[in-house]
Amino acid sequence: MTSAEPVFSARSWLFAPGDSERKMAKAATGPADVVLLDLEDAVTDDEKPRARSMVAGFLAAQAESDRRRLWVRVNPLDGPHTLADLAAVIPERPGGIMLPKVRGRHDVELLDHYLAALEVSCGIEQGSTEVIALVTETAEAMFTTGGYRGAPRLVAMTWGPEDLADAVGASENRNPDGSYGFTYELARSLCLLGAASAGVAAVETIQADFRDLDGLRTRAEKVRRDGYRGMLAIHPDQVEVINAAFSPSEADIAAAQEIVDLFAANPGVGAIGHRGAMVDRPHLARAQALLAARGRA
Repeated sequence: MTSAEPVFSARSWLFAPGDSERKMAKAATGPADVVLLDLEDAVTDDEKPRARSMVAGFLAAQAESDRRRLWVRVNPLDGPHTLADLAAVIPERPGGIMLPKVRGRHDVELLDHYLAALEVSCGIEQGSTEVIALVTETAEAMFTTGGYRGAPRLVAMTWGPEDLADAVGASENRNPDGSYGFTYELARSLCLLGAASAGVAAVETIQADFRDLDGLRTRAEKVRRDGYRGMLAIHPDQVEVINAAFSPSEADIAAAQEIVDLFAANPGVGAIGHRGAMVDRPHLARAQALLAARGRA
């Protein structure tokens, strides 16, 4: 497996508050590749028990085939809620778990132990519940992003600038022009590099201004060029934009096919002239990955 061909592929990951039946239903009937039923930030501590019950009931009401795209964001392992979250939702077979505020590989391994025990007790195939890790929300975690290769169940990694700003005591995480400050761009890069090292998909963080769809499109297209394979969303209106941005265009597909065909016609060649430039094996690998991604989109 290589970073160009992640095990798991999803363009859009849409959050839905776990304490709102209406919002969960709207998200689930929309075009998001993955729906993240949220038990963490979207739910106050007092409401978490009710939200767990609501998420479990919502999952139970869905066809089993539909649950593969219904994931749950549980609460972080350093708090009191994670085990209760997992005990409530795993019997209803969600497609996966988002683990927030991951401090390092050891958190993913601990989650694996919890999930394995629950899967066995519920008669679920062991290892079938996949995991996406939020890997830059604490200062400690910034130093561990390269250590996830082979982490159990892990299929994707994403990052978050807001909790990281809190962790370092920042009053703001953006520059005057609206771009992220250096520390947060570093977090984005470390997530991308960590995901590539682990051979899993890198997923871009949210855009909070859900009305700015033009800005969302520009950003999603930019991070896709950088190597990201999907993006988190907080509003249904963002999903179609994200899906389009992370789907190769016909022009992209045609250009990639040209490169693949060129090397196929010249076996054993390491570099070859093409449209006024030299292309080599890394260009071929990227072209092959793009064509493979087309089939997964």
